[in-house]
Amino acid sequence: MLPDKDGPSGGGGVQDGPGTEDPSVTLFREYLRLKTVHPEPDYDAAIRFLERMAEELGLPMKKVEVCPGRVVAVITWVGSRPELKSVVLNSHTDVVPVYEGHWKYDPFAAVKDADGNIYGRGSQDMKCVTIQYIEAIRRLKAAGKRFPRTIHLTFVPDEEVGGHKGMETFVKLPEFHKLNIGFALDEGLANPTNAYTVFYGERNPWWITVRCPGSPGHGSRFVENTAAEKLQRVINSFLEFREKEKHRLNTSECFTLGDVTTVNMTMVKGGVAYNVVPAEMDVSFDLRIPPTVNLQEFEEKIKAWCKVAGEDVTYDFAQKHMDQNFTCTEESDPWWHAFSSTCKAMNMTVKKEIFPAATDSRFIREEGLPAIGFSPMNLTPILLHDHNEYLNEQVFLRGIQVYERLVPALASVPPLSGEE
Repeated sequence: MLPDKDGPSGGGGVQDGPGTEDPSVTLFREYLRLKTVHPEPDYDAAIRFLERMAEELGLPMKKVEVCPGRVVAVITWVGSRPELKSVVLNSHTDVVPVYEGHWKYDPFAAVKDADGNIYGRGSQDMKCVTIQYIEAIRRLKAAGKRFPRTIHLTFVPDEEVGGHKGMETFVKLPEFHKLNIGFALDEGLANPTNAYTVFYGERNPWWITVRCPGSPGHGSRFVENTAAEKLQRVINSFLEFREKEKHRLNTSECFTLGDVTTVNMTMVKGGVAYNVVPAEMDVSFDLRIPPTVNLQEFEEKIKAWCKVAGEDVTYDFAQKHMDQNFTCTEESDPWWHAFSSTCKAMNMTVKKEIFPAATDSRFIREEGLPAIGFSPMNLTPILLHDHNEYLNEQVFLRGIQVYERLVPALASVPPLSGEE
């Protein structure tokens, strides 16, 4: 039996005494308990929660239904110079599924252990950042602060399933363009060291299915030109390339995962019976391609692999992103300077990388807007999408302080060329 609250039952959970837990932590744990988990996320619960947050902050919240049942919520703090480009603090409300049998605690109970580790799906990805944004704004408003640039907090659905009914659609709507965005912050990753990882670009996700037709026949014969033989050649080509990229990563001190192309075979389909040679077999791959790769040349490579595999081998994409924009991280860039100089003033070591997976930042960058992926979680193992995902409460609280400094810096960037 997994515990549904803190306490000795289930081993390890602890209960704070009355009034001893920081209210920000209590709010974080409340948000973690909302089951916004795929395949049926309770988005209505998230919207109700965010409406309450907007009311507490004394700020207006707008709801934009980007697709049936898919709502983007926008909480806005208008700046003293609303004509200037705004700052967006983006987060997604959904979380990935869990294998409950592999968790120490109920993944939706937000149990806190004796070390202050808060377990829950979304504790790193990315409900922590949502609450850190909200709590930073709460503290800044309570201190009577106001900044030149308008700040929008955007809360989007369906990031974990590709963003098609979330940010990808939202960026094409008039409501998005009316936000008048100058710069956006979105999610990053934890860092096990004392440093903080900052992401200025992303690899392009390509989800590809290769279809291998062949001669059918009886399972007792040596049928020629079978789908399976073509499938084998396709798999060999993709996995040989995978080994080369893995070798590049392992032998280069300057490479991170975001600098190489990852290839993973994720699905194989085909066949109707043990004794029937199938007329077609399909294999699917998840590829993540860094922005330094020529995408047209890479697709030619795939075409060549299919041609070598045999006649009539074709492929199609479930997802094919072609954007290769990065966000400028030169000190001459006003947005980056505001971000990096604030981190430096807080004695934070910042490590710049290409994000190895995909986030909603890619849709923002495709609109020609600068976006940085950043989750202030150092000294923390990377556990997004993993069993026993957790975040320590002290790391979480430190993150609020980080945003208390970053948000004013970004919202106070002086007027840029064309804004005066």
